[in-house]
Amino acid sequence: MALELENVSKTEDGVDHLSDVSLQFEPGSFNTLLGPTLSGKTTLLRLMAGLDRPTSGIISMHGADTAGQSVRGRSVAFVYQQFINYPGFTVFDNIASPLKVARQSGEQIRESVEKIADLLSIRHLLERKPLELSGGQQQRVALGRALVKGAELVLLDEPLANLDYKLREELRAELPRLFADSGSIVVYATAEPEEALLLGGQVAVLHEGCVQQAGPTTEVYRTPASLQAARTFSDPPLNTIAATKSGDSIALQDIKIPASAGTRLQTLENGEYQVGLRPHQLRMQQTGTHSVEINTQVILSEITGSESFIHVDALGERWTALAHGIHNHAMGSALTLYLDPDDLFVFDPSGAPVTDSEGEVSGG
Repeated sequence: MALELENVSKTEDGVDHLSDVSLQFEPGSFNTLLGPTLSGKTTLLRLMAGLDRPTSGIISMHGADTAGQSVRGRSVAFVYQQFINYPGFTVFDNIASPLKVARQSGEQIRESVEKIADLLSIRHLLERKPLELSGGQQQRVALGRALVKGAELVLLDEPLANLDYKLREELRAELPRLFADSGSIVVYATAEPEEALLLGGQVAVLHEGCVQQAGPTTEVYRTPASLQAARTFSDPPLNTIAATKSGDSIALQDIKIPASAGTRLQTLENGEYQVGLRPHQLRMQQTGTHSVEINTQVILSEITGSESFIHVDALGERWTALAHGIHNHAMGSALTLYLDPDDLFVFDPSGAPVTDSEGEVSGG
């Protein structure tokens, strides 16, 4: 049976932390809550865990309202960003603790712990204490305790945020695989759009306690249901600008793009719009016959080694271009960039997406 949230809200001291959230999570699914700090991710996880109660709305599991159930009586595992291990226990005993509470036999416990330790590559650490481990190893122990429990509901609150880059990359790739055969409902909270894409599965985009959009992760990324959803699901930030459609062209400040240059621009009615473009779609070179040239001035170049983030003043807005390789442009220098009109997300003044005659959302 699914975990269902129906019109769930949470208010504390007059502050709304969640507003009218309705979501459904299926058994065996991997789900991501994506949103910035204070978007409501942790509040939502705590409500699902039963640690807090909603101000209004219903949370049900197996069709039964969880409000009347004790946390201990439910099959839930929760892994926090700040990992929690028992310092006086060995790694083996930390991982085994939920199995001991369940009164499994010694043979069953050892077999289960060793299997999980092999999956997490920490079998050689089983006799050590947590304080003898690195931060990444300690987080793997906390994950191991959640995995070995075999809980129906596994909640992960930004569990990789404090780990080094290499280990984060490894665990991001491993996590969906680790839970793939468990049958558990996994809900993973993150503030990083890239992480949500790497994890795949389903995503719910949160902003200021409201669900902006929910669905398959790649679909939500490609077809955002609002300007705010597109902004939340873009890092570096979405490049945006006001646009005006008049006659046969759409104007971005003093640049006029022929409506014929973009398949979806052709169907726009005359009026005011907001358009958005992801940083990787603002290119260093012309890519097609309809590419639009944008003259910009460099504000800052950030080089990460394999990629460069080039912040520019474009049409009076601060935009960011993401380019592969090293691109070291001097501050204040002129830089010509290019956009493809078919890459543009088009929204009406309220932030709702504009669709073409076939009902497809502009951009991609």
